[in-house]
Amino acid sequence: MSDVKKVVLAYSGGLDTSVILEWLKDTYGCEVVTFTADLGQGEELEPARAKAQALGVKEIYIEDLREEFVRDFVFPMFRANAIYEGEYLLGTSIARPLIAKRQVEIARETGADAVSHGATGKGNDQVRFELGYYGLEPGIKVIAPWREWDLLSREKLLAYAEKRGIPIEGKKQGGSPYSMDANLLHISYEGGILEDPWAEAEEDMWRWSVSPEKAPDKPTYIELGFERGDCVAIDGERMSPAAVLAELNRLGGANGIGRLDIVENRYVGMKSRGCYETPGGTILLKAHRGIESITLDREAAHLKDELMPRYAQLIYNGYWFSPEREAMQALIDQTQQVVNGVVRLKLYKGAVSVVGRKSETNSLFDDRIATFEDDAGAYDQKDAEGFIKLNALRLKIGARLRNKG
Repeated sequence: MSDVKKVVLAYSGGLDTSVILEWLKDTYGCEVVTFTADLGQGEELEPARAKAQALGVKEIYIEDLREEFVRDFVFPMFRANAIYEGEYLLGTSIARPLIAKRQVEIARETGADAVSHGATGKGNDQVRFELGYYGLEPGIKVIAPWREWDLLSREKLLAYAEKRGIPIEGKKQGGSPYSMDANLLHISYEGGILEDPWAEAEEDMWRWSVSPEKAPDKPTYIELGFERGDCVAIDGERMSPAAVLAELNRLGGANGIGRLDIVENRYVGMKSRGCYETPGGTILLKAHRGIESITLDREAAHLKDELMPRYAQLIYNGYWFSPEREAMQALIDQTQQVVNGVVRLKLYKGAVSVVGRKSETNSLFDDRIATFEDDAGAYDQKDAEGFIKLNALRLKIGARLRNKG
């Protein structure tokens, strides 16, 4: 293992990655560079710097990637209206390629010959991280400790930490029993009672939203402005991508929006139960479909809907940097050139409703044609007769054959 000289580790400062840091030095005799990304998880990241310094790390990267995360990863995904298995808004999945990308960049900057992550051998994240690494740097060495070591329980990790003098804060009294992952798009919960798919999630588990029952009795109305498929303003105030998502999280959470409890099919083959809070993303998806409904050509919209499940599956499975995802993105982005306008939404007790939509420059809605009143000759209703007969021809032929039989 002496061929590994320097490793860039995706580092949170928690028990797992702190043990990994020392294990890498013990096992590979290598130098470790730590990288901690701020994706809007809402936690103080400077303690990770202090812990890395205490463990002898000389090169420490702590970076605010919130704007890049939303602008270059979340927004492109929402242009596609991507949902995995009909419900999941891919909050964890879409964060992994950005972390992998920055790890590879830091490896190049520091002359590292390997990267490492703390994902287990049971989950999807190991696949997402590593497909990202290889898609950007095919010759990179990847070290996945959970697939190599025998520290397969919390007790063994704590024993290793004690033996190596790794400072580990005790679990706070009343702390969450769940495994959680958060970023600006969502927060996820796994483990604990959620491992029983029949058990209802406890109310005090949720962190970002009030329950719909306790949401305000008066609805909240907002207007979202879109340019080329991306939300750029809330109630007329222009905001950066990260600011838009943060504010939609606040508004959605206050109205009990964005809770989800699902059993999903992991790429590695098992079913997994998880709960998610995605208040801002839930609003954004509804609004985006609302503005598309008035600006996007019918067949372009239907083509997007046909492609969406495949696109969502690519992201869920870790293929963000694949040629097929990039090709699909180019098609999707082309359709979004006309997706400009404003959507008015009503937020009320866990529900998001589109109650208005308009586009000054790209609306395909023609009230002269759509009206139930006199259209002054804008549409000749007699034309429908031939249209119907031509489309009925194959049905009539089939019916005659069946009736004859």
